[in-house]
Amino acid sequence: MTSTPFFRFDRWCVWIIAASVLAGFIFSGTSAGIAQSPVGVKVENRSEPVLCAEKDNVTLAFSHPKVTQFRIEAAHPNYINTLQKDSFAPDWTACEFAEEAKAQPLPPRKVTLYEDVNLWVVGYSFANFWRDRKVPFRVGDKSDDSLHVVQVWVRQDERAEEVLVVYPTDGYWRARPLPPKHLVWSAYGSSFLVGPVEDAGRPVVNLSEIVFDPKVRAFTLKFAGGGSANLKIARLDREAQVLDVTFSEPIAGPPFAALRSMYVTRFNNDVAEVGILETGASSWLEEPIMKFKGAASANEVWTGRLFPSRHNTSAPDTVFREFKGPPQAVPKEAELAPKKR
Repeated sequence: MTSTPFFRFDRWCVWIIAASVLAGFIFSGTSAGIAQSPVGVKVENRSEPVLCAEKDNVTLAFSHPKVTQFRIEAAHPNYINTLQKDSFAPDWTACEFAEEAKAQPLPPRKVTLYEDVNLWVVGYSFANFWRDRKVPFRVGDKSDDSLHVVQVWVRQDERAEEVLVVYPTDGYWRARPLPPKHLVWSAYGSSFLVGPVEDAGRPVVNLSEIVFDPKVRAFTLKFAGGGSANLKIARLDREAQVLDVTFSEPIAGPPFAALRSMYVTRFNNDVAEVGILETGASSWLEEPIMKFKGAASANEVWTGRLFPSRHNTSAPDTVFREFKGPPQAVPKEAELAPKKR
């Protein structure tokens, strides 16, 4: 939960005055304000049962023809403070590609794209990555189009922490908060996709370029079919990481985002439950992820676990919320006043 910041009284007064002035501009009789329009999105469950714990079989697809903004949050599970040890080793049981996966890989090529005292960005190229596309990843005047994974690291309490990864060739992202103080490290879990989701044997987003601005910790995603998105790290602490997404234009037709994860059993999964708050609903819908039938108008979607799993035990919950459409004009003050008869 986000705690309410404490303001000194004089700062609070300044804030109120500034807000009043801004409200005066928005609702003045000479101009109308602009506000984002909240929307409910369609959530489709495309998950399939599997026995292999290293195969993403959970897919939730998010669709709406007018969404231009939304928020993704990776938050520690409710049981994080009860964990004494973590479990994040691969589980190749019942995986037909186990021998190939366990074979000694060739050393990857490593490149540092950006580095300062508190932030650095590192990319890797692998000899056997499943999808080989040229997607330039650029930071300032440094660019590389052969990277299969890019990591974002931060410095916190004199430690290096990896907090976000992106796979440029298929558009997958994974995020996590800073680890709790009683654990040395915490695991990644579910992945997510941002942009027009297509089928290439598995869900993908085809990107033509990714640009990272370290000053504001934001990514510009350019889509191969046109259009773009801005993905910004809006919050990062020991409770959650929050990412704000803004599209240059709505994505009509294909899903604009998707969750990808793994479920084998209730004790072996990266996600086991889903919670949906639908438009106009008086309560949340809560169901096991594999039994979820989808939703027609979701305002908030929580995915995670209520009980520890033997797989990626500390992996975060993932929340999608604050879906908004194109800006709409706020009525002028004169239009808000009762009309005389």
